[in-house]
Amino acid sequence: MRILFSVLSFFALPSLLLAQAKTSQLDIVHLTGDAYVYSTYHDYKGSRISSNSMYLLTSEGAVLFDTPWDSTQFQPLLDSIKLKHGKQVVLCIATHSHEDRTGGLEFYRNQGIKTYTTRQTDQISQVKHEKRAEFLLKKDTTFKVGQYAFQTFYPGPGHAPDNIVIWVNKSKILYGGCFVKSTEANDLGNLADANIAAWPQSIKNVQQRFKKPKFLIPGHQDWSNTQSLQHTLKLIEAYEKSKHQ
Repeated sequence: MRILFSVLSFFALPSLLLAQAKTSQLDIVHLTGDAYVYSTYHDYKGSRISSNSMYLLTSEGAVLFDTPWDSTQFQPLLDSIKLKHGKQVVLCIATHSHEDRTGGLEFYRNQGIKTYTTRQTDQISQVKHEKRAEFLLKKDTTFKVGQYAFQTFYPGPGHAPDNIVIWVNKSKILYGGCFVKSTEANDLGNLADANIAAWPQSIKNVQQRFKKPKFLIPGHQDWSNTQSLQHTLKLIEAYEKSKHQ
């Protein structure tokens, strides 16, 4: 059974910020074993949209896969992990250059947390004036933190030119980020930096590399269905057909 709890930002804030914080929510859901999905929220084109990220508990501390989208939740996330698990966050990897993935990098870097992106992501972040990590990945990398090993993989362009996924082999978790669309999604969402033509092959590269994940986490919306890669392919196909109608 998944256990859901919400952490509202009622920390010691000035009264002006307190009013804003009451509407900013952080949801944390147990995924499996030492893995948790956390969601924050942001207004996008007039709608309140959830953004899924993850953390993994290890004997050396917690590891974040992406940062909160809502900047008011940068510190509450750290506080929640400390309160619930007695762990400090020691490492954070952002999976591409958009704000819903990189927004907290500078904040966490200033907290002494090791922050990582690919070199490609860093180059884009510089141009777009997005937050940047302290350490850069030159190629696909396997991290070993405590009892866990997890690997980053660049499948090729898709949602963004620099999108990577993360695989936790021990738990068979594929963290797809925004490269993968939820089965709940009706369209491809933000296509400002997308490469529609390359996306299908990039998805197939992931499918060939990481077979039969038990858990597949997309960047937004519901993550309970492991058919998100196939669904993303269908959405791309529908998008391409609509252009020729």
